[in-house]
Amino acid sequence: RDGQVIEHKHFSDLPDYMRKGDVLVLNNTLVYPARIYAYKDKSEAKVEVFLLRELANDLWEAMVKPARKVRIGNKLIFGEGVECDVIDNTVSGGRVLRFEYNIPDIYQFIEENGHSPLPPYIKRDPVPSDKERYQTVYASERGSVAAPTAGTHFTKEILAKLKKKGVKMAYITLHIGLGTFRPIMVEDLTRHQMDSEFFSVPAETADIINDAKTKRKNVVIVGTSTVRTLETVVVSGFEIT
Repeated sequence: RDGQVIEHKHFSDLPDYMRKGDVLVLNNTLVYPARIYAYKDKSEAKVEVFLLRELANDLWEAMVKPARKVRIGNKLIFGEGVECDVIDNTVSGGRVLRFEYNIPDIYQFIEENGHSPLPPYIKRDPVPSDKERYQTVYASERGSVAAPTAGTHFTKEILAKLKKKGVKMAYITLHIGLGTFRPIMVEDLTRHQMDSEFFSVPAETADIINDAKTKRKNVVIVGTSTVRTLETVVVSGFEIT
């Protein structure tokens, strides 16, 4: 930028543009295979269940398709001793489900039987390899129904080069929800229905960023999910713990 020169580079050249003491801030959310299929009790009609988030122990918020045929009081059967009752509707058109099962871990069942929630602009059915490929290499905190795609460009080799150069890694967590794909259908933006999302910024991350700013080092934030998490913390004045 100082020399006003335009160059063509590959993403793998990123370490050439960062210096010792600079900070790379990443969203370490991990995508789980949230799309899973069930059958309605008695009718045996097939239902697509998109698990958005666990509200409490065995209580989940989900989108269902076809929604008009899934009502409060229905029971959905997944197989392997896993079923759920539809107990409520949500303001966004989803359902609240209470799961019942006789297996040790519901998350293991979801991992084995669920399908990767590919975004609508990927025009194909999910395949088993998507569970690994539609994921960042540094993902660790389970909870997203969509990958923070800016981070999918990073490889373990690139991160290793950055660390060797003295670049510090800092992590936040924002579990991306279905709202990331929800189109804006209103002229007045204040009437757009926003979906809530869980986020966390550890004190260690805040300290790394603030120390870099004090020392006038570059802070590179990867992806809009990371940007809006940090913006929310700063603007809203949340306490970092």
